[in-house]
Amino acid sequence: MRGIPATGIDPIARHAGDNGGMKNERLSDKVAAQLRGLIREQSLQPGDRLPAERPLAVQLGVSRTALREAIAQLASQGLLSARVGGGTYVSEPAARARQTIDEPLMPYLPLFQGDPEYRFDVLEIRHALEGATAWHAALRATDEDRAKIRQAFDTMMAAHGKDDPAGEAQADAAFHLAIAEASHNLVLLQVMRGLFELLQTNISQSREKLYTSARTFEPLSIQHREMMDGVLSGDPERARAAAHAHLEFVHTSLRTLDDNEARRARASRLPSSHG
Repeated sequence: MRGIPATGIDPIARHAGDNGGMKNERLSDKVAAQLRGLIREQSLQPGDRLPAERPLAVQLGVSRTALREAIAQLASQGLLSARVGGGTYVSEPAARARQTIDEPLMPYLPLFQGDPEYRFDVLEIRHALEGATAWHAALRATDEDRAKIRQAFDTMMAAHGKDDPAGEAQADAAFHLAIAEASHNLVLLQVMRGLFELLQTNISQSREKLYTSARTFEPLSIQHREMMDGVLSGDPERARAAAHAHLEFVHTSLRTLDDNEARRARASRLPSSHG
């Protein structure tokens, strides 16, 4: 069984340099970030036990109350668990828990793909989820998270105009998921990953109508950049507002396009004035 060495490690000091939003975090969030860093850096595996509460609090330089709150937070996210008889342990990988989210959705994919109205159902749930993920990502993103978000944005922008709608949709979805991963909220991440296929399908349908027009591609690009900048600057309000504004624009634009197409279809059925 591995343990955490006695030498102190302060991931907050390591990650806080580029994150102006870290000062807005609750103390328990900061301690939780330290614990995540320790687990990752020491490559602790499911079943490995953390040190006892008192020495761990001393090692991290925090109160036992703050440590307990952080452990409870990570336990609620499925990363840690308490066992009968005492002790806090690393839980099973998130991928195993994610299967319970992924599998029930798969049989319903044909329904989402076949009914255009489901696009708006997906947009509604994205609106609820992505504001939260952007908020938490702005507070909790590490240097590695921020680099991944930048790379995902650059990949998404480079994919435009290459006559590959599927690849472009995948790059767009990867950008949104990179922000979700930076939230370090296991439940949000599980749901977002479980919705990945729906998200990608939704983006594909949206792009067919939105991204072929310069009038809509430019504001969408600006909105994605604003989401990224809100997260990278550590400004949770800006990040959340950008996510909501982006999805509201997509929803409104798609409704407008659908209405215009419906009017053209009705007009085409009218009798000719020369008939």
